[in-house]
Amino acid sequence: MSRLLTIATALFLLFPTLAFAASETGAKEEEFDPSAEWKLHTWIDLPFGMDINKGVAYLLLGSLLTIVLGIVIMRVPIGRGPNRRQAIGEIVYEIAQIQVAEQGLPTKAIGRWFPYCATLMLFVWVVNIIGFIPLPLSDEKWHGLPTLGVFAATSTLSVTLALALMTFVFTHVEGIRENGPVKYFKSWIPQVPKVMYVLIVPLEILGQFMRLISLSVRLYANMLAGHMLILTFIGLIFIIGNIGLAIVAVPAATIMYLFEVVIVVTIQAYIFAALSAIYIGSAIEPDH
Repeated sequence: MSRLLTIATALFLLFPTLAFAASETGAKEEEFDPSAEWKLHTWIDLPFGMDINKGVAYLLLGSLLTIVLGIVIMRVPIGRGPNRRQAIGEIVYEIAQIQVAEQGLPTKAIGRWFPYCATLMLFVWVVNIIGFIPLPLSDEKWHGLPTLGVFAATSTLSVTLALALMTFVFTHVEGIRENGPVKYFKSWIPQVPKVMYVLIVPLEILGQFMRLISLSVRLYANMLAGHMLILTFIGLIFIIGNIGLAIVAVPAATIMYLFEVVIVVTIQAYIFAALSAIYIGSAIEPDH
C-alpha cells in the first residue's frame, strides 16, 4: 500500500508539471521561475479591490469543503452504531476541544470561543490540504483550458495575515469586554518601577503586534517553503533538459510532498488554532 501511495504521489506531482511543459511547446523558451506561481492574475474584475483570482478561488473552495466536511463528519444520525465517519468526527472534535480550546481558553470562555477555534483549525487544514491536490485552477492554459496545478492559498501572506487579524481583533475585543478597557490595557504593563514605563510600555505594545506577525508569518512561511521546494525539484528536470534527472528529482519531490501532506499541513493548522485560543484566553484572564 505504501509503495502504491508513493507511486501515485510521484505521478500526482509530475502530471501538472508535464501539462505546464506541454503548454509551453512551440512558445518562446522562458526561464524557470517557481515564484511565478504566486503571481495572481485577475479572473473577474470587481469594484473595491474585490477581484476574483486563483487565491480567492482556492479560499472559496476551501470554505465550501470545510462546511461539507463539518456536516459529514459531525452530523451523525442518532441511534445508529458507531462507524468510521463518526470515529473521525470524534477525533477531530477531541483535538479541537481538549488540545486546542481547553489548553488555551479559560473554562468560562470555552462555550463562546470553541466554535471559532475549531472552525479555524478545520478551515486552515482544508485550505492547506487542497493546496497539494492538482486542480484545474491554474493561470496557465493548454489549448485554451487551465492546466492542473498545486497552489496553497495559505502560502500567500495576505491570506494568513487576514486570518491572524481576525484572532488579533477578537483577542483585544474580548479582553476589553471581559475586563474593561482600563484593567485590560493596564494588564499589559508588568510590575516595574514607574521610571521604566517609558521603555516597557512601547515594548509591550510592540509585543502585541508581534503576535499578529508571528501568527501569520509562521503559517505563510511553512506553506510557501514546501511548495517552492516541490516546484524546484520538479522544475530541475526541465531547466537542465535531461529527463534522466527525474530519477532523483521526482523521489525528492515525493518525499517533500508526503512530508508536507502528512505532517506539516496538520501541524500548522493545529498550531494556528492553538495559538489563537491561547491569545484569546490570555486576554480574558490576563493575570494567568
